[in-house]
Amino acid sequence: MSAPRMSEDAPVAPARSAYDAVVVGGGHNGLVAAAYLARAGRSVLLLERLNATGGAAVSTRPFAGTDARLSRYSYLVSLLPRSIVRDLGLSFAVRKRTISSYTPRKSGGGLLVGGPGTRASFAGLTGGHREFRAWQDFYGRLRAVAERVFPTFTEPLPSRDDLRRRIQDDAAWRMLFEEPIGTAIEETFDHDLVRGVVLTDALIGTFADAHDASLSQNRCFLYHVVGGGTGDWDVPVGGMGALTDALAAAARWAGADIVTGCEATRIETDGARAEVSYRTEAGEGRAAARHVLVNAAPRDVARLLGQEPPAPAPEGSQFKVNMLLRRLPRLRDTAVDPRDAFAGTFHVAEGYDELAAAYREAAAGRLPGAPPSELYCHSLTDPSILGPDLVASGHQTLTLFGLHTPARLFTADNEATRSALLRTTLEQLDAHLAEPLADCLAVDADGAPCIEARTPLDLERELRLPGGHIFHGDLSFPYLTEGTGRWGVETEHANVLLCGAGAVRGGGVSGIAGHNAAMAVLGR
Repeated sequence: MSAPRMSEDAPVAPARSAYDAVVVGGGHNGLVAAAYLARAGRSVLLLERLNATGGAAVSTRPFAGTDARLSRYSYLVSLLPRSIVRDLGLSFAVRKRTISSYTPRKSGGGLLVGGPGTRASFAGLTGGHREFRAWQDFYGRLRAVAERVFPTFTEPLPSRDDLRRRIQDDAAWRMLFEEPIGTAIEETFDHDLVRGVVLTDALIGTFADAHDASLSQNRCFLYHVVGGGTGDWDVPVGGMGALTDALAAAARWAGADIVTGCEATRIETDGARAEVSYRTEAGEGRAAARHVLVNAAPRDVARLLGQEPPAPAPEGSQFKVNMLLRRLPRLRDTAVDPRDAFAGTFHVAEGYDELAAAYREAAAGRLPGAPPSELYCHSLTDPSILGPDLVASGHQTLTLFGLHTPARLFTADNEATRSALLRTTLEQLDAHLAEPLADCLAVDADGAPCIEARTPLDLERELRLPGGHIFHGDLSFPYLTEGTGRWGVETEHANVLLCGAGAVRGGGVSGIAGHNAAMAVLGR
């Protein structure tokens, strides 16, 4: 039976004083956990600090007087298992993008990946077909890995050896799990631009070099190429808020109590029973529970338990910009239609050498002179996020994600550094356009350009992401390690579980951490 979509006001306080489970945090993972537990017949209370659920997976109208509902913080869907959508009866869908990516060169031309012209685009860039064949072989190998690894994400964690046996490809194992991903990229591809396009998936929200010995870039790369068993990144129909609205409706329909504007302040537990203290505008209260599931960073779990936070402190490394355009800008590369270029991922200053230079500058404490970034236009694939008048007049959204901008660069003066980074980032984009992007920006009801930017420090302030880190910290390889529990969500307290992005196999808009925490509670 499908859960209906609901629009109802959240209660201002918990309906009772004791539950089977209390979920702290109403981001998408918390909502997934609450929905699974409630459907299993457990009494569930979900507490959300903000006045609405959704966390970073929300849609909003950021520009005054404009009917454009943008996915504000997270944009695309890859890691969400279809089984979660089916299990919870969600009214939610995604659409495939017609183009994978477009990467222009300042010297002219570029690489368009996706569609029947891909082979010719590679040949035009590299002067032959070797690079295209290498591309096909490389991503064919990754597709086989994805098909074997992704199903394990909603199962108890395999051992390292079990996962290796499941992959059945020693060369793929070595390049993903043992050697810096830069080694495989350099051995496989010759062209700087092609190498850069491949490397970008290892750097989303992750401040690392291609050859970082920690392999944090490998872990990021892995999570960006295994989603759904295909590695595809799809557009959420109706925006990201459509997913979390559907999840909230499913949790309420199953019987969960959801209270917004209610901040958890402390968790006390003896391992068998727990009590969660909370604060609302009306006052303070407590709710007892058999289990507490925390959809927050490990740092915040420690704070709620009265413990020292784990070290080292995480540091985010991304720059997010949302825009509304009157029309898409014309390109200098007249061989490519802007509707194709911006339908996929539009790479800017993301050649292999450019990425390395940007990393070195940021590691030395300076903003990159040529900030790398990537953009895409949601409304080309899904115009439903725009009002009918905006659609009829040709308006489009544009979302930019900047790389190699660690939080440390903004601590001295966040506002001034944000402005400087926005200016230089747009200058890099303008170098590939036949007209300034500023000439295409829509204006809001107050006459201001429809553009907003967020640094890691802004994300920490607005969403409590530690250091602005979109994954709550470095991602983990998806197998058992010393101290890791069966589901990758366990803490030192048997009845307190982590159900946010900081869990093993957390990160991204996936619901996997919420699902796995619920399965741990249910003993499945």
